[in-house]
Amino acid sequence: QVQLVESGGGLVQPGGSLRLSCAASGNIFSIYSMGWYRQAPGKQRELVATITMGGSTKYADSVKGRFTISRDNAENTVYLQMNSLKPEDTAVYYCNAFAVIARTDYWAQGTQVTVSS
Repeated sequence: QVQLVESGGGLVQPGGSLRLSCAASGNIFSIYSMGWYRQAPGKQRELVATITMGGSTKYADSVKGRFTISRDNAENTVYLQMNSLKPEDTAVYYCNAFAVIARTDYWAQGTQVTVSS
């Protein structure tokens, strides 16, 4: 089992920045990748960014150049730095960890990000 606790989020004006954090605990050696997904009202959950334990990253086209995912292996924590935020970035952001051998997704509780003036 993997437990995820995320923090960050909140209300920010367009053009502003926020940083999300996600700390993993438990069977962390089973984790292949971690990342962030988001879900806006009335829409499906979508990938935002992921990073493998080897450091490979993947971003949604809509956030490329604005968001940066990074990790601190010593702290078992992943970060999502979000810059130049837009109203369309408003959503609940969910931290995810994927255990490849068990082919299991783990999810954090979600944190609200609201971009509004």
